[in-house]
Amino acid sequence: MKKTYLFLILLAGFNSFAQKISSTEKKIIEHIKTNATQTEKLLEQVVNINSGTLNHEGVRQVGKIFSKEFEEMGFTTEWVSLPDSLNRAGHLVAYRTGKKGKKLFLIGHLDTVFEKSMSFTPFTRLNDSIATGQGVNDMKGGDVMIIAALKALQAQKLLDDTSITIYFTGDEESSGKPTSISRKDFIDRAKQSDIALAYETAVSFNIAATARRGSSGWELTTTGKTGHSSGLFSQNMGYGAIYEAARILDEFREALSSEKYLTFNPGVISGGTEVSYDPALAKGEAIGKTNIIAQKVIVQGDLRFISEMQKENARNKMREIVARHLNGTSAEIKFSDGIPAMEPTQANADLLKVLNQVSLDLNMGEVKAGDPGSRGAGDISYIAQYVPCLDGLGASGKGAHAPGEIINLKEFPGLTQRTALLIYRLTQ
Repeated sequence: MKKTYLFLILLAGFNSFAQKISSTEKKIIEHIKTNATQTEKLLEQVVNINSGTLNHEGVRQVGKIFSKEFEEMGFTTEWVSLPDSLNRAGHLVAYRTGKKGKKLFLIGHLDTVFEKSMSFTPFTRLNDSIATGQGVNDMKGGDVMIIAALKALQAQKLLDDTSITIYFTGDEESSGKPTSISRKDFIDRAKQSDIALAYETAVSFNIAATARRGSSGWELTTTGKTGHSSGLFSQNMGYGAIYEAARILDEFREALSSEKYLTFNPGVISGGTEVSYDPALAKGEAIGKTNIIAQKVIVQGDLRFISEMQKENARNKMREIVARHLNGTSAEIKFSDGIPAMEPTQANADLLKVLNQVSLDLNMGEVKAGDPGSRGAGDISYIAQYVPCLDGLGASGKGAHAPGEIINLKEFPGLTQRTALLIYRLTQ
């Protein structure tokens, strides 16, 4: 009985201290601290290259810089080209194979929302804590974080015999269509991994994403009888296309707007006697007069959801609403798939526990799951159905997708240390 009791005490003690920072992990942390200036210089170098999604040359240039970094660490690199019809630069892949630990799939992207035609903002330190620059946190900060963490591991020869694939897409901000082509290689490689970690902007230091909403599109078209406005509401002329569109949109709001994590935004509406919409230019045109009943309306919108079931249920309800018509009108709705949801799963929650333990061991505080409604869709969502995932592990900052985007440089080293130890523990 005493032996059993003693064993339980020893076991409890082992569990309490087994995951504290080891001497090897201390060396990893020290490497990151020592090389902080070099890491920032790499970040400055890539931020100062415009790599808007449609600037193929800039995307490839950033890819070449990162490729060199990976090759110096012993990774094999590839450039995945896409068909000319997609008008996208392609993707950078770096990988190494081994038998130790979990097979990891690390996700970043080379492109930004800032195209070459826009005013350029270079990397600029605003003070000792903050720097600004195009894509500095979304997501060149996250890309550089991955490289800095891997360098710290490589310095201790901890990448030997591990299986790690790094996939930096060149069109995350505006993926090439169809995504069945632009994301095929991405998905195929992810399926060969055990865990996926994505380094999109951190919402905050102690928040990670175990779920992200998906995004899809819809187009509503309504038609009505046209003629002199004095006939509006009559049995013969009916209500016209604009009132039918208004009815449908308001019923969408009444029926579905209270459902958690579901949104359906009518982003563009054009109505009149002659109407057109060009999706390539995101531009609608309408011709009409106040004394003529509108003959046609086109509405373009997006639909965001936390699961495929929620998406399909919402679509079915929207179809039911569209099928009911005001007098003298007709309507139809078409749906288009976009990015699937990264659904909340137990496997994702269990992976968060590992990250949380790393953070606690580093005395950096608890890491909790973020609100899925606070994030848009991302590349990780394409593979979430195949492997356990975490996202939002990248650099912290504010103002992504807008002039004046900033990175928190004081939090950057800590986030890098945390990801280095996470990768280390998962691969050993």
